[in-house]
Amino acid sequence: MDTFLGILALLVALVALVIAVAGRRTTNRARSKADSSGLPEDPRALRQEVAALKAESAQALRNVAVVRYDAFTDTGGQLSWSLALLDDSGSGVVLTSIQGRNESRTYAKNVAGWASETQLSPEEEDAITNARP
Repeated sequence: MDTFLGILALLVALVALVIAVAGRRTTNRARSKADSSGLPEDPRALRQEVAALKAESAQALRNVAVVRYDAFTDTGGQLSWSLALLDDSGSGVVLTSIQGRNESRTYAKNVAGWASETQLSPEEEDAITNARP
């Protein structure tokens, strides 16, 4: 039952993340279509527009890494994992799922500036390091 609840919690979190990202993309596409007809023609204004787009994209969760491992010596198949989802400044979340023989646990830890106030496991630190450009 605990395994089921852990997997269900993970799926709910991933669905929420997908909905949030899809909503952001839809908003950006609508804004892009509306704004494309009103693009400035002079180079200075175009540079400002490009700078604004770069600043906005820096907040996207585009630095991603997964580390798979065996959390316990009596399990195999590297069923446990840590997933880092970070933006360009190193802010985001690390999701971890630890699989045992009889149960699984799922954790989410906030990350800011490529570090977390919560103590990280070596695998979570590896995921953050691997996600860093």
